[in-house]
Amino acid sequence: MLTRADYDRYVAAFNAKDYDAVADFYVDPPLMTFFGVEIRSRQALKDFYAFLHDHVLESVRVLNFAASETLTAIDGVIRVEGIKDLTREALDAQGLHGFFPIAKGEVQEMRQFIFYTIENGLIARVECALAPA
Repeated sequence: MLTRADYDRYVAAFNAKDYDAVADFYVDPPLMTFFGVEIRSRQALKDFYAFLHDHVLESVRVLNFAASETLTAIDGVIRVEGIKDLTREALDAQGLHGFFPIAKGEVQEMRQFIFYTIENGLIARVECALAPA
């Protein structure tokens, strides 16, 4: 089970950009599928977030949390602030076609539903959906 305390440690590592610690919460290999992205290795997870967080500050505000032995579900607001321009071309070059460009200084907030499939206490799969506006 990924408890609320575990999830808070996960988010703290994520916010600190400690991608090795983030990856330690996942089975090896992980599977993340969201907004057209599919991540299937520890290194791909680290590379994805290193690229993204080179351009944005990202934080998670949890509105609702539920957990069982096999699933942790988050209803939250993801806040993304541009620290460098992240253009459509740069996103497309990384295969991030489902992501939105963001200019330096721009802030985007998106309500997301994030589902973590849990196996033996580790994250095996992540799936995300945007809430309708």
